[in-house]
Amino acid sequence: MSPGLSKTPAYDQTRRDRKKVEMLFAHLKRILRFDRLRLRGPAGARFEFTLAAIAQNLRRFAKLALHPPNTAALCVA
Repeated sequence: MSPGLSKTPAYDQTRRDRKKVEMLFAHLKRILRFDRLRLRGPAGARFEFTLAAIAQNLRRFAKLALHPPNTAALCVA
């Protein structure tokens, strides 16, 4: 990687995007206890990961339902 590449806005955006993804996986591992697979084979792993992702999304949607974002601040006059 060249030294000038890390100074670009695109690089900063990819770092923010990577951090968001890594935080989701960390939450899966630590909070939802997705530390090891309990089902066998690739199909079992896919199924178990899908269930964990669904559980994570349901938790996020429940939090949004309790505290919806301020839509008045998003409206442009």
